Amino acid sequence: MFEHDRQRLRAELDSIREQGLWKEERVLQGPQGAMIRVNGKEVLCMCANNYLGLANDQELRTAAKQAIDSHGLGLASVRFICGTQDLHKTLEQRVSTFFGTEDTILYTSCFDANGGLFETLMGEQDAIISDSLNHASIIDGIRLSKAQRLRYQNGDMQELEQHLQATQSCRSRLIATDGVFSMDGFIAKLPQICDLAEKYGAMLMVDDSHATGFFGPTGRGTPEFHKCMHRIDVMTSTFGKALGGASGGFTTGKKEIIDLLRNRSRPYLFSNTVAPAIAGATIACIDKLSKTTALRDKLERNTKFFRHAMAAAGFDIVPGEHPICPIMLGDAKLAVDMARQMLDEGVYVIGFCFPVVPKGKARIRVQISAAHEIPQLETAVAAFAKVGKRLGVLR
Repeated sequence: MFEHDRQRLRAELDSIREQGLWKEERVLQGPQGAMIRVNGKEVLCMCANNYLGLANDQELRTAAKQAIDSHGLGLASVRFICGTQDLHKTLEQRVSTFFGTEDTILYTSCFDANGGLFETLMGEQDAIISDSLNHASIIDGIRLSKAQRLRYQNGDMQELEQHLQATQSCRSRLIATDGVFSMDGFIAKLPQICDLAEKYGAMLMVDDSHATGFFGPTGRGTPEFHKCMHRIDVMTSTFGKALGGASGGFTTGKKEIIDLLRNRSRPYLFSNTVAPAIAGATIACIDKLSKTTALRDKLERNTKFFRHAMAAAGFDIVPGEHPICPIMLGDAKLAVDMARQMLDEGVYVIGFCFPVVPKGKARIRVQISAAHEIPQLETAVAAFAKVGKRLGVLR
């Protein structure tokens, strides 16, 4: 039966290749870190979400092994059927304490957390107002809801207020935004959004996946950065980036929201929870970050150094202070070619193009890590300059 559609799918795949948009997955021969092994050689990794350099941390690995020994590989079912392990309750409590929230619920990913939030919380009588640059998981999660959907241009507070005014007859309104927008490193205007939410009686949801653990004075994320932690009604995030780099996600916030999710959120009710190894490692990670800000402080220094050096070299980078540092190239094929040649120079980066970013906005998204040392960042800048001149990006 598949033969009927084979030629159509092949044509679509050929079109992706011809446009230079093919997503090639490189095979890593070992753990994530500042240096990784690809194609049999060690190269500098400059594109991982491993913000704090903890993806191969010995202390976290030990905690993961201990959790396997004490709690096995998993429950082999969902929590409301087979029960929940004390390890998972401990992790939920640790997350709530870390962020100063009322309660927390675990998911296998932040994608699932977002997928289970909106349809549970909002119905036909309600409206969801979403930032135009929100992550795909927020967009997909909102699509599952029967609520009215509205969108405002990234950071446009005037348009957000217009939507809030236009939906005042709705039972409830929910504003949804990323804390940090992952393709550009833009930081949401949370104080202004909070003001508007309070003015019009709307709830506020923040996905803080690209800030949790390292952004803000003590790593509590974008709300801490903006000094508005207790003004956020519900927050989703991940354990798969700064908090160890494995997988798993969570939703944290008002107790009534979390209780409703436990009873009606489909990804929670119909999926196994995070593996005990991940729970154990993440508990150890949160405990580590609660004691010291040394890693996030080093990450901040590394970020400032790299951003300044790349701008001085002549590259068009998106301004900001986040470890996400997009190098704007425009052309998709150029981005792919540059990434390929950078690998030849011993630096692992990836070209981002449509549909991950808009057409004409292709880029290489560099992500700085606390695992990087300044000499490594200097090596990366020199390699970018060499390849950039070769490809005509720099004169």
